[in-house]
Amino acid sequence: MKPNLQDGPKPVLESNQGFQVWWQLTRPHTLTAAFVPVILGTALAVEKGIFHFWLFIAMLTACLLIQAATNMFNEYYDFKRGLDNEHSVGISGTIVRDGIKPKTVMNLALLCYGMALLLGVYICMNSSWYLALIGLVCMAVGYLYTGGPYPISYTPFGELMSGLFMGMIIILISFFIQTGTVTSTSILFSIPIFILVSAINLSNNIRDLDGDKENGRKTVAVLLGKKKATILLAIMFTFSYIWVLGLIISHVAPIWTAVVVLSAAKPIQAIKVFNKGILPIQMAPAMKATAQTNTIFGFLLAIGIFAGHFL
Repeated sequence: MKPNLQDGPKPVLESNQGFQVWWQLTRPHTLTAAFVPVILGTALAVEKGIFHFWLFIAMLTACLLIQAATNMFNEYYDFKRGLDNEHSVGISGTIVRDGIKPKTVMNLALLCYGMALLLGVYICMNSSWYLALIGLVCMAVGYLYTGGPYPISYTPFGELMSGLFMGMIIILISFFIQTGTVTSTSILFSIPIFILVSAINLSNNIRDLDGDKENGRKTVAVLLGKKKATILLAIMFTFSYIWVLGLIISHVAPIWTAVVVLSAAKPIQAIKVFNKGILPIQMAPAMKATAQTNTIFGFLLAIGIFAGHFL
């Protein structure tokens, strides 16, 4: 049953509105999609002997703010469209469970965007104003993922857009603001993270497949079905590891980057859970494992790049 949008969420005790509620609103398990690309792009710049600390901090903070705001837009619009209730899995629940007003969530999202814009001005002042257009496009995609009359989340393009704008492009911007250029090497290194950020989105859609189907969403998971979507996810995981191996064989990446194999347990766990799970709550650990794959893989890849430079 859809919630009454006129009445809003039920009031709750003030004690429920502590720090934990606001922290969960950012959906912290998804924030790796923002900071891993920044760290990797910066690692590639350090490999060139270049590092500007405050540009790194500004880029990292701006990306985290944009990702958090995107999650808040998601929370707001899914509630407004009647998709979320107190039993929904994978949401922060600040509106339907904790009683935070939808307008408050929207205002916080816009505040995050405002702060990200200010940081973007600083980044452009110290690199290139051409980045302003790219940054605005990234922010527009974050909003339009669930906002607007034709949300991206209702289409088969969610994985592509999230991987491109929250994976590849962030890596390239992070590299560019440090070095003033984009190289073929930086593009090649961005591809596995592009795939893994897309995988986070796909895992979310596999978990929510039945609910998305009922609400008219045409995600990749809905179109393929659970079994084929899980196979696609496994292929994406495998491709990311093989890609790094190819970079090593072709002498683009140092041998040290083979350390990414240490993260392989997480994608294996994700696929096993998806194959066994039926209900969203049973598959939630698989999405968490997918996000952890991106985090651990990205960090290990950055460590491998550092090791190749300093050792």
